[in-house]
Amino acid sequence: MTAPIPPIPRDIPDLPALRRRPALPPSHVPATAVVTPVRRPLAAAYRLLVALAAAGGVTLDLFLGSPAQVLSHFTIQSSILLTVVMIISARRAWSACRPLPSALTGAALLYITIAGLVYHLLLANGASPFATTGSITTGTAAPTGWHALSNQLLHTAVPLAALLDWLLLTPPGRLHLRQAAPWLLYPLAYLAFSLIRGELLPPGTPARYLYPFLDVNLHGYKSVLGNALLLGLAFYALALLLAALDRTRPNPPHHRTKTGFRLQPPVG
Repeated sequence: MTAPIPPIPRDIPDLPALRRRPALPPSHVPATAVVTPVRRPLAAAYRLLVALAAAGGVTLDLFLGSPAQVLSHFTIQSSILLTVVMIISARRAWSACRPLPSALTGAALLYITIAGLVYHLLLANGASPFATTGSITTGTAAPTGWHALSNQLLHTAVPLAALLDWLLLTPPGRLHLRQAAPWLLYPLAYLAFSLIRGELLPPGTPARYLYPFLDVNLHGYKSVLGNALLLGLAFYALALLLAALDRTRPNPPHHRTKTGFRLQPPVG
């Protein structure tokens, strides 16, 4: 005979609760422990050359003209900012450090591009109503010799070199459309500075207004503010264009970094 089956108890005792796995603490291991930092000597050397060209053009203008007047120009201030940004970027590329924030590098790129475009489209263009034959930054009648060299350095060579650095040596996707509006704060502040400076200087002062399209004596405040509005819209469109192109342009050639891990195909 088989043994009788014991009755099933009505109350099953509670099982002990399973212990939860302790949450893993956040890792403080730097990314360099997994991804080896990559030095970029070519980018560092190129950016240092751009900084030297911009600084050389500014230095020439300071020797050739009045320092107070030279430093008041948008081109000079943009070139100084670009010089600082390029020197720091060159050092970080050489030492394999993180790049500068895109808000700063994008602003420097935008301002030096504005300086070049305004010069070639409005100031050096014979068909423009604001064309001028003299040197913009030093106030000489006709730029020759060292004046012509600094003029071309700051308005042609340096803006083109900055654009090439952005296109060929900077990874894409770092600029954002939301940065376009804050970038315009400096041109707006420069407009206020230029108008206030012109009001404080006595009438008849040479280069009282630094740019022909901001000359209140010739055009009046209504026309000057209209010119500033049109230029501001153009600058905003240029900022949006740079940010949009940065999101769509191809990635410049770069060396692939080793992560320390090697993926193998599945076995079996």
